[in-house]
Amino acid sequence: MMNRQIPILKLSLGGLLSRSLLIFFVVLWTIPTFGLLVSSLRDKDQLRISGWWMALQTTTVQEQGRTVTGVAEERDGLYVLEGRVIEEEDTKRIDTYGGGFLGGTLDSYVPDQPLVLESGYTFELNPDGSYLLTSTEPFEITRGERFFYVATKPPRFTLENYERVLDGERIGQAFINTVTVTVPATIIPIAIASFAAYAFSWMEFPGRRFLFIIVVALLVVPLQMSLIPLLRFYNDIGIARTYPGIWLAHAGFGLPLAIYLLRNYIGGLPREIIESAKIDGASHFQVFMRLVLPLSVPALASFAIFQFLWVWNDLLVALVFLGKRPDQIVLTSALRELIGSRAEDWEILTSSAFISIAVPLLVFFSLQRYFVRGLLSGSVKGG
Repeated sequence: MMNRQIPILKLSLGGLLSRSLLIFFVVLWTIPTFGLLVSSLRDKDQLRISGWWMALQTTTVQEQGRTVTGVAEERDGLYVLEGRVIEEEDTKRIDTYGGGFLGGTLDSYVPDQPLVLESGYTFELNPDGSYLLTSTEPFEITRGERFFYVATKPPRFTLENYERVLDGERIGQAFINTVTVTVPATIIPIAIASFAAYAFSWMEFPGRRFLFIIVVALLVVPLQMSLIPLLRFYNDIGIARTYPGIWLAHAGFGLPLAIYLLRNYIGGLPREIIESAKIDGASHFQVFMRLVLPLSVPALASFAIFQFLWVWNDLLVALVFLGKRPDQIVLTSALRELIGSRAEDWEILTSSAFISIAVPLLVFFSLQRYFVRGLLSGSVKGG
């Protein structure tokens, strides 16, 4: 009895170990994405002073305040000048203040307690950042007086970062441009490759094997080798810097892999199904549309994920064949310019980055059930 239980125990321990490793790697890859999402929703001030893992904690900041300039107004026998050092919609609350024209240090004074200065002014600061500067004599501030304060800020999540990016940083237009490039550049090679894969698998014609060898050989050719010749050709025929031009470029670069995967998958379909359809009088087109195409959905989905992610994240081909015009710039190019010009504005960079990965994540998770099945079948089955 013990000898029979030992293999079962080993198997369960092995299964537990493999599942634990799988969970570990899933969490390891998920943490950066989750952190990016949290950072993109945080208040910009909190994002600059603490990491995303502190998003639920109250933060403490040390800042500089400056009084407004102007002539004091008379109120009930006193001359008053009022202002704010914190905006009304801000959730910060001042704990202590001091320094500057007030004297003392950051923790010398607390809000809601009037402070009589040596100059004869009375300064009263409230926790929300509003203040009153009063005197019994008329006065005018021609240059804002500086002081410092310590404030606490509760956790705050907002969509303002996304609104700012989509409205003012050209990311919204770049997102639309990227969709305009990616969707046709994914559909076109799939449509062409599926027809070609069926022909290589189930049709007899001269040079079939030789042509397929050429397709396989093209898999190892770097696309950078063809950029300049192809751009010159585009300039000659007048489709440079146009969407059809970049659609055809992406389709051409993706066709070898698409044909290879789909040919191996379609060639591995049961021969009896194809022959039965031909006996019933079906043409090659009917067999392809009614039998082969529905059965090839896993392979089509696996390549669609590959092609979509590759085109969506592409920068080089988009720069060569589209450029950086505002009506054609893609997300990767727009993000590159943001990093160069707004490298310190983390709220803009994080929200822009999450916008760029949201659609690929959605596409992958919606098609992931076909991904492994179609990829493995297309890579090991031969015709």
